[in-house]
Amino acid sequence: MALTLASFAGPNPTPSLENFAPARGTDLRIHDPNIIKVGNTYYSYSVGEHLVIHQAPGLDGPWKQTDCVLDKDSIIPKGDRKAPWAPTTIEVKGTFYCYYAVSQAGCRDSAIGVATSTSPGPGSWIDRGAIIHSGTGIGSDIYPMDVSNAIDPSVFITTDGRGYLTFGSYWSGIWQIPLSKDLVSIDNGSLAEAHHLAYEPQVILPVRQIQENPLCGDPSGGHPVEGGYNIRVGRSVSPRGPFVDKQGRDLVDGGGEIVYGSNRDVYAPGGQGVLTDGEVDILYYHYLNKTVGYEFWNYGLGDG
Repeated sequence: MALTLASFAGPNPTPSLENFAPARGTDLRIHDPNIIKVGNTYYSYSVGEHLVIHQAPGLDGPWKQTDCVLDKDSIIPKGDRKAPWAPTTIEVKGTFYCYYAVSQAGCRDSAIGVATSTSPGPGSWIDRGAIIHSGTGIGSDIYPMDVSNAIDPSVFITTDGRGYLTFGSYWSGIWQIPLSKDLVSIDNGSLAEAHHLAYEPQVILPVRQIQENPLCGDPSGGHPVEGGYNIRVGRSVSPRGPFVDKQGRDLVDGGGEIVYGSNRDVYAPGGQGVLTDGEVDILYYHYLNKTVGYEFWNYGLGDG
């Protein structure tokens, strides 16, 4: 089981770049990628107007934009409703759930919503609206929503069918709460069951018998020489934590083993996920190619 999170680079020293494999780049320009495989087709969901969908016959591409998840602005009345952030899509019993965030840069007035569909592609998605709010909105005055930021959602389904929503980044780090059985809402009392998992992350995925937690973090500005974002891992015997690195350091206390970082032409890999493809678990991420540029839309998809 794996939990991927977005976090600041932290105090741990970055391993030598010789320890990192070169990025296996693709033809897809993307930020905060989320990838699933249905049949023989790969689908990616990403930030952009109405949540952009691409599909391809393989991770290496060729990737083609097919349309969007939403056919209009999000029904959540806050943040950037036209271009929601950081979608994550799962499939449960024939229904696809696309969780997304609405917010604005540097703002805690955010919400996480969800759309559902019977197909992973465009055309049949229904926007179900908000699940949780921070800043303003229903439940935003209840702990931990009064200290956290409702962005960067990830949902993990346990073997017994229970769903957990992981969210957050800056403003107190990463939190996790149980979802209702319908996976599009939370029950009364769910916030009282919130667990603090780490300072700054994103997603839970099944990887054998343990939970692993890659972290990625963003510098507060500029492009530091040391490379900004990096991807880290922690593990737990429970999807609810605590997650620790191989030295036993809790991720809430700054732990996290760096598994991938800036190297060669690769700058600031992050926004990662793990795709189980047959017997292989594939780490994918966005990154900047130093030879291309450092603008937001220069981010591309890498895997390895």
